Amino acid sequence: MGRLFWKFFFSILLAQIAATVGIGGAIWLKNRDSAQQRRLDIDTSPPAEMAIESAAATLDAGGPKALARLLENMGRHRVYAVDGDGKELLGRIVDPAALAKARATLDGGDTRVVRKVTLPNGHPYLLFLPARQRQGGLNPGDTRPLLAGTGLAGLGMDGPGPGQPPMDGPRPGSEPRDGARPPPGAPGPGGPYGPRFQPLTPFVPLAAALIASLLFAALLAWYFARPIRSLRQAFEAASGGDLAPRFADSGKGGDELNALGRDFDRMTARLRSLMDGQTRLLHDVSHELRSPLARLQAAIGLAHQRPDRVLASLDRIERESIRMDKLVGELLTLSRLEAGALAPNREDIDMAELLDGIVTDARFEAQTQGRTVEQRGEAEVTLLGEPDMLARAIENVVRNAIKHSPEGATITVEAAAAGGRLRIEVLDRGPGVAPADLAAIFQPFFRSSGTEKDVEGHGLGLAIAQHVVQQHGGTIAAHNRQGGGLRVEIVLPLD
Repeated sequence: MGRLFWKFFFSILLAQIAATVGIGGAIWLKNRDSAQQRRLDIDTSPPAEMAIESAAATLDAGGPKALARLLENMGRHRVYAVDGDGKELLGRIVDPAALAKARATLDGGDTRVVRKVTLPNGHPYLLFLPARQRQGGLNPGDTRPLLAGTGLAGLGMDGPGPGQPPMDGPRPGSEPRDGARPPPGAPGPGGPYGPRFQPLTPFVPLAAALIASLLFAALLAWYFARPIRSLRQAFEAASGGDLAPRFADSGKGGDELNALGRDFDRMTARLRSLMDGQTRLLHDVSHELRSPLARLQAAIGLAHQRPDRVLASLDRIERESIRMDKLVGELLTLSRLEAGALAPNREDIDMAELLDGIVTDARFEAQTQGRTVEQRGEAEVTLLGEPDMLARAIENVVRNAIKHSPEGATITVEAAAAGGRLRIEVLDRGPGVAPADLAAIFQPFFRSSGTEKDVEGHGLGLAIAQHVVQQHGGTIAAHNRQGGGLRVEIVLPLD
């Protein structure tokens, strides 16, 4: 596994642990505060009021001994009776916080649930029932355990009913009078019906959450790291020259990582196309330069062998030099267009005037070759672009039509503006192009199978025209005409 996997893994794991600890800590604090609040609260339920009233009446009428007997028979839920020295009547340990809460309640004037009874001898007793006495299964509406043994059977209490003997001894489940602990298994805090101390209970959900977070973090980190490793291997292979597609099996769906793999395949496909184009261009350039260089060498050799024909050899050398200079110039223009180095100076172009100039020059050139050029349609529109490059592109298409048309043929240039676009069509009656080669004729040095060998040119005119038209936001396409010939369509936006 790489470092990225472990970064993902530990980041997700730490996030899960932090969330688990935070949620668990919040729940623990809330439960602790709630438990403490219950320990500090005073029971204010109606059964508690009745128990306090009964205990106060018993203490006032029979004294501490009568109250002690009453409290012993109350079972687990007994009223606390604390004297002025802070001692409880039955010797039970009183929580100072609960005692303070009871005194604060009494000072607040609430004598329903907290009562202070002063005996004739001057000894005061504070009577209250802490809220923690309700834990252990007491239903607030069930007054039987709370007032058991008080003799209030008519109120539904658990006292002796008609025909039943009074209960003198302690009730089952009550604390022994001598303060001894109940035996194991008896009801009470340590028995089967009371809470038990389980030290591992809080850590079980935390451990389960930790294990789940560990597995989830490992799966998620593996899910993210696996395609990234594949991408790294693909980049290493591409740096070594292997540009084969590697993520074609990912399909069209998937997430962003799968989309990144498909983008990588498209990038390598484009790189393969550029490299193949560069190789083909070098081959074509060397082929195109070899012929004029061979003719130059032949002319120079002829001049050495035949001094009387030096002038003819010089004419041949001049023509081949001009042809090579033209070829090099077109190559430079094409390379700059492909690299985007020719940033056109945008200006308003009167397309009617531009087309008139191109057709006039083409008509003069065509007449010397026994062909004619005619213009149809109107192009009274203005276009924003670079006039010299655009004129060169349209002229290349027209001259290409002249070169491939038979003697006596007519080349037609049609122009029409509609829908915010200018459409220019150049039609000839040449041999046409094979349907499979219609898109390829705009590639550098391409020659269709129907092209005659004696046709002058290097196959760069249409490639230059395509780049210029595309830089002006337009499109160029070629179509075969019915009856023979080719139709080249140029569409330029007027906005």
